[in-house]
Amino acid sequence: MLRVSAVLLVDRRGWLLLQERDEHAPVAPNQWGLVGGQVEEGEDFEAAAYRELAEETGLVLTSGLRLWRETFWRYPDHTGPNHYSLWAAATDVTDADIVLGEGRQIIFVAPEQAVTLDLGGPSAKFVPDFLSSPIYRQLS
Repeated sequence: MLRVSAVLLVDRRGWLLLQERDEHAPVAPNQWGLVGGQVEEGEDFEAAAYRELAEETGLVLTSGLRLWRETFWRYPDHTGPNHYSLWAAATDVTDADIVLGEGRQIIFVAPEQAVTLDLGGPSAKFVPDFLSSPIYRQLS
């Protein structure tokens, strides 16, 4: 079973940081999703969330992520399920602070636009759920 940590950052406008994956992505190519990825052997979910955020965006946080949801998800065309840990935080960073480490682009997206994007795999469930959650309202 794969273990995955993903990060949902919310900026001052209430916009959500999302990644547009490119054609080289191993899953959900050319679709939108959350920043994050596989938890390494011996690593815990929280440490993986901080590491993945830094690798994919250049943003180095040492604290502030809050666990929003822990769940299981199975891609229809993969074995599974995968164990997901989803972390959230408010941020003062902007698109200009992002150093693209993976994918086509990583940008903050307005909530009403986020739900209309071609969201890949679990992001199609997680993004709308997050945007309607109490923690999103607290962070935005």
